[in-house]
Amino acid sequence: MESVTEGTWDTLPQRLNDKIRQTLRELNFSHMTPVQSATIPLFMGNKDIAAEAITGSGKTLAFVIPLLEILLKREIKLKKNQVGAIIITPTRELAVQIDEVLSYFTKHFPQFSQILLIGGSNPVEDIRKCKEDGGNIIIATPGRLEDMFRRQADGLDLVSNVKTLDVLILDEADRLLDMGFEASINTILGHLPKQRRTGLFSATQTQEVENLVRAGLRNPVRITVKEKGVAATSTQKTPTRLQNYYMICKANEKFNYLVSFLRQRKQEKHLVFFSTCACVEYYGKALEAFIKNVKVMSIHGKMKHKRNRIFTEFRKLDSGILVCTDVMARGIDIPEVNWVIQCDPPSSASAFVHRCGRTARIGHYGSALVFLLPMEESYVSFLSINQKCPLQEMADFECTVDHLPKLKSMAVYDRAMFEKGMKAFVSYVQAYAKHECNLIFRVKDLDFSSLAHGFALLKMPRMPELRGKNFSDFVPSPINTDSIPYRDKNREKQRQKMLQERKEKQEVDGGRRNYAKNKAWSKQKTRKEKRKKSAIKRKHKEGSDIDDEDVDELLRDTRLLKKLKKGKITKEEFEKQLTSTGVAKDEPDKSD
Repeated sequence: MESVTEGTWDTLPQRLNDKIRQTLRELNFSHMTPVQSATIPLFMGNKDIAAEAITGSGKTLAFVIPLLEILLKREIKLKKNQVGAIIITPTRELAVQIDEVLSYFTKHFPQFSQILLIGGSNPVEDIRKCKEDGGNIIIATPGRLEDMFRRQADGLDLVSNVKTLDVLILDEADRLLDMGFEASINTILGHLPKQRRTGLFSATQTQEVENLVRAGLRNPVRITVKEKGVAATSTQKTPTRLQNYYMICKANEKFNYLVSFLRQRKQEKHLVFFSTCACVEYYGKALEAFIKNVKVMSIHGKMKHKRNRIFTEFRKLDSGILVCTDVMARGIDIPEVNWVIQCDPPSSASAFVHRCGRTARIGHYGSALVFLLPMEESYVSFLSINQKCPLQEMADFECTVDHLPKLKSMAVYDRAMFEKGMKAFVSYVQAYAKHECNLIFRVKDLDFSSLAHGFALLKMPRMPELRGKNFSDFVPSPINTDSIPYRDKNREKQRQKMLQERKEKQEVDGGRRNYAKNKAWSKQKTRKEKRKKSAIKRKHKEGSDIDDEDVDELLRDTRLLKKLKKGKITKEEFEKQLTSTGVAKDEPDKSD
């Protein structure tokens, strides 16, 4: 790989348009980053580009500037509804960000119209904007753009409009494929003209990205850009100005450490990552109560209409806390983020690096901290080897205040908080069970009592992962959780109405239902088994050698299999009992 360093805009082989240069001065971009130095001359020279660069390296300007230069040099001016460039990006937040950066430049070029097509907005309104205002430059998420191609019946002929396309940009290409947009991307590519310039930008190179390069680019120039001061042979994926820390704490200590850490840094800007949307909902509300005089906001993928507003508002803050999922982990550029805090390690090691990359961006310094349980400490070595991402321990931080009693009292006085805590716990355990590094993150090794205490639960939820577990260290609250009201009076009124309707229905239907329920369970079971026997015998022809003993054995095997599937018995118990009925097992162990 050829060494690429920073340079000034004057060092470009082709002179930039004066208005573009003026905008760069207004934005205080006096120097190019390495990725910009490497890609802009090639892209302006009509080459397809497949660029890999670490997060926070300035990739947006690397495609915005050549995109505008190419459109400005068109011999035939674009009409209002003709599309000259499309930028596809995986999340609406990143699309909004790119739209904002592009608008700084296009305000000097009124001949170009740009349009933002993302989820969360009204597609009918998007169609109206396309028809009335046009869209020479489209910034879009894959799902919404694919949907727009199907809207011919609504009067939008995007298939015809893109015949004039000069430039296609696939930003955060690895993330586009991670999020399952491959089918949408292929559909979109099928509508686009072959004669175009294509730029593919990603932070990591995967086989899926390589397949996309082959399908969507023509003889591309491949570029891998590293930061100045990083050896060419290094595979480091985090910025050199990033300080990466980890902290070991028990499950019932994590929230206390988080609150204490944030209280000590109220004047700074933080991103706090959790593994699930339910955890963001729960801990976002909790931090609002515990961190006073600080703006606390929450964002996750299941939000529909609020995400754009929250993202835009947080970007403008000088200090504050954004509680989020991995929807904020890729490509997002939030100014002056001081700390990235990972309360839950992400499901993949690559996501860990992308989370960290929300700070220490484009020459700035920043810090990241991940909380790890004692049994997860080997994850530090794993990251150092697997991601070339070394971490140092933050061992001198002390926390002497227990905030959990107050968090528990919030659940006692508000049913909404109680329910959020229960959902957060369940979602955390389910996400933990799906971790790709399951040799380190083993759900069977979790201390569920300590975990429930750390979530400030009033009782343990019912879920398959907890069956057969011992919770002797967890003391449930004596409070009847069914009696906990919602603080929102309208919501509580609706709940009481629903409970009353349910009670009345049970009273009306009670006689008929109670007749069946009052029968002894053993008698009901006997009747079911007799029906099963009869059904099995009817399936065999007359003269079959099956007898009652065979039928009983088949029913026993079926019952054992159901118990195994429901987690009531272990695999070893299943095989032992199955063998005791005279059935031998030849099946190999799938764990081998």
